[in-house]
Amino acid sequence: MEQIMTAVSAQKSSFHSRAATAAHSRAAATVANIMLPSLITVKRHDHVAAAAYLMKHAGTTALVVVDAQTGQPVGIITEADVARAIADGKNVNDVWTDAVMITRPAVITTTSIHDAAEIMTATHFRHLPVEQADGLLGVVDIIDVCRALINAEEG
Repeated sequence: MEQIMTAVSAQKSSFHSRAATAAHSRAAATVANIMLPSLITVKRHDHVAAAAYLMKHAGTTALVVVDAQTGQPVGIITEADVARAIADGKNVNDVWTDAVMITRPAVITTTSIHDAAEIMTATHFRHLPVEQADGLLGVVDIIDVCRALINAEEG
């Protein structure tokens, strides 16, 4: 199996980064203020089993799928995508991630938290990649969006 993770150990401490994010979310107006760095990616031609393994060991529910040649994000694979593949009778050791991933709209760093929440609600997505002109910067999770919106109401 090709090396497909970039920093699993950093992702495991996401609770602490989320707690720090929540403390600063009152001032947060854009997704740049609440996004988590995208530390773990898979390539579109990695097996779904490898993606599931990485999710389990990283303690995350989604991975950004990138194009091997460009390094640009092409979608997201979630634990729900893996479960659907298994329920459809697919062998996760034989199926590539791009066969089950979902293409996502990416938001930019200046996207408001409210706009991100509207996109996530309308499309039923729990994760959105955050990009800048030079590529992927991170991921916004629905939990962080909700926390920021609640804190904004309380503030």
